[in-house]
Amino acid sequence: MERKKTPQKPQKKGADRDERLKAALKANMARRKSQARARADHGANRSQTEKDQ
Repeated sequence: MERKKTPQKPQKKGADRDERLKAALKANMARRKSQARARADHGANRSQTEKDQ
């Protein structure tokens, strides 16, 4: 038996843009989260150092 291939529906023009924006937003949020963690760690280490003096 042969399978009939169903034609793929063409994506909307805006769909590509939405996917790019979604990926960019995800990357931006990950970068900001990483920066916030680094700042929090640096602040905690700095506070500990000041207490030790």
